[in-house]
Amino acid sequence: MKPISSQSTLPTFVILASIFTGWEALVRLRGIPPYLLPAPTHILRTIFANLSLYGQSTLITLGESLSGLILGVIAGTGAALLLSLWPRLERGVMTVAILVKSTPMVAIAPLLTIWLGFGVLPKVIITALLTFFPVLVNVISGLQHADPALLDLFSSWRASRWEVFRFVRLPSTLPYLFAALKISAPLSLIAAVVAEWTGASGGLGHVMWLAYSNLNLPFLFGAVFILGLAGVAFYITLTWAERRFVFWQEIEA
Repeated sequence: MKPISSQSTLPTFVILASIFTGWEALVRLRGIPPYLLPAPTHILRTIFANLSLYGQSTLITLGESLSGLILGVIAGTGAALLLSLWPRLERGVMTVAILVKSTPMVAIAPLLTIWLGFGVLPKVIITALLTFFPVLVNVISGLQHADPALLDLFSSWRASRWEVFRFVRLPSTLPYLFAALKISAPLSLIAAVVAEWTGASGGLGHVMWLAYSNLNLPFLFGAVFILGLAGVAFYITLTWAERRFVFWQEIEA
């Protein structure tokens, strides 16, 4: 794995520092009140003053998003593998998957809350539904775009269908799977928060809804900041895992 150099991280810090410095200066120079746009320093003070509440809420939302993400990955990968064995089912399954993907989650979330209650299960299902489609499409693409040279080589060796699947097609899905995960992981956080808006006793979505209802924008922006950091952490972790498990891309590069 290539180490992360200071040259690669410096531009990121410069950009973020510029954004937050400009934000802070705009609020202070224009005298914008906190109920319209709080300054970053005000938001940070709010977070540190309510660390316990934010910490508990973050754990709840992360648990829901990770559970839904894992469920969506398992379902999407399993469906893609089944479609590779029975290609005739692809059109029907993809039609259903597109219908689910096209249905707004804000319309499904209240229904699941009514049917399943205010517990964790509706949030996990919403998150799984939102992450299922990218995983399904990418894994199918990976299975269909195996290296032709390797396929010819295994054919010359008279390898069985299972051996070709195990040693050629399955490894070829890993880059596509990680690409799907980089999209789905931040989406899982959004799905969990949207589901919490429809009814929850905890979580960052619940915090945001209460803050919005009371026009407490510093409190609301605090939850947004934490969600943004969680999304970045997801992406960095997946990038590290991709470099570790899809090591041949590093070798080819």
